Amino acid sequence: MAADAGQSSQSALRTALAGLIGNVLEWFDFAVYGYFASDIGKQFFPQNSHAAQQLLAFAVFALGFLARPVGSLVLGSVGDRIGRRALLTLSIALMGIATLILGLLPTYAQIGVAAPLLLVLMRLIQGFSLGGEFTGSMVYTTEKSSPLMRGLVSSSTAAGTTIGFILGSGSAWIVNANLTPEQVTTFGWRIPFVGSVVFMIVGYLLRRGISETEAGLKAAAMRPKLVPSLIADWLPIIQTFGIVAMTNAAYYLTFTYAVERRKSMSAASGSEFLLANTLSLVVVLISKPLGGWLSDKVGRRKLMMILTVAVMACIYFSLQMMLYGAPASFILGQMLLAVPIGMALGLQGAMVVEIFPLRTRVTSMSFAYSITLALAGGTAPLVSSWLIETLGHPLAPAYYIMLYGAIGLAIMWPMRETNMRSLDE
Repeated sequence: MAADAGQSSQSALRTALAGLIGNVLEWFDFAVYGYFASDIGKQFFPQNSHAAQQLLAFAVFALGFLARPVGSLVLGSVGDRIGRRALLTLSIALMGIATLILGLLPTYAQIGVAAPLLLVLMRLIQGFSLGGEFTGSMVYTTEKSSPLMRGLVSSSTAAGTTIGFILGSGSAWIVNANLTPEQVTTFGWRIPFVGSVVFMIVGYLLRRGISETEAGLKAAAMRPKLVPSLIADWLPIIQTFGIVAMTNAAYYLTFTYAVERRKSMSAASGSEFLLANTLSLVVVLISKPLGGWLSDKVGRRKLMMILTVAVMACIYFSLQMMLYGAPASFILGQMLLAVPIGMALGLQGAMVVEIFPLRTRVTSMSFAYSITLALAGGTAPLVSSWLIETLGHPLAPAYYIMLYGAIGLAIMWPMRETNMRSLDE
């Protein structure tokens, strides 16, 4: 009874903040790594070729996503068997500690091959924690919400990722604008990583006081076997790929790869592109709760399909402007994608939670989401670099995004609407 009372007294704002804060930290760290990939590559991968250094740095970026499925199974089991609250507290502590260590790592020149190995280890720990954090917070905020407000409240989790990206992009811009390129490569890239410990402390303290969800208490009492549950959830796992893949691939292509490519090709510091990117991310941030709110009104499946078509229609021309245009054209190319991508990311949390059954919801959903992002999200900068280097066609990544969109439409077409589904079944 006490647990029930605690649950009923927790406000929607407290629930939203609990979902938001961890993702601010998690995605701030991922964004900062992406924006300083070239500088990190020079410090940890001693290659004569700049292109090789960039590819290696983006490969380590992708490794963080490849560790997510493992984290989703381990931390997802914590969420299903112990509680959503325990998962969210553990994940933010892991990410914060790994990020602080990453910012303090010695370079290849100082300790040799141990430097890139330690860098990879920290990225793996970050990816491991993210495997439970993002999806765990989506489950928590959705389960804590009224069916009439699930899309809006759960969009706080997605908003946290964009706030993290904005702060990461803004931090990268400040560092690049106030230091010389040599200073950025030598020590400037470390500043945001070390400074992010503030988010860890605030998030940990906030999450210690949140209450468990009713669905989480029921799930903890069930304790079903993991492997049979994953096999039984094959359909929502496939549906998750269709819902999530294109949007996330387009997001990382637009707000990580394109920015880093223009920054690394700039004769100056490239800070103008980081500033443009930060402004575009503000539009993404505004669009996320809009997408969550609108999906509560018109249906998540219908809106997600419309937004998928919109991204497919814009991606080629937007990428052309981002890779070849002046800063004004660069930001216009980003803005064309910022609204549909932001709205899609805002509604996806509730939509994916709603398609999974209660028994192992966090584990199955986290696994599905992590596999999807490992294949389509975190690898987008690496695949984009590879496509351009291999095919000699700078706009080839646009077709890669369109392919994911076509797959998503085919998967979502036969699905039923999810908005009013009971989450305690």
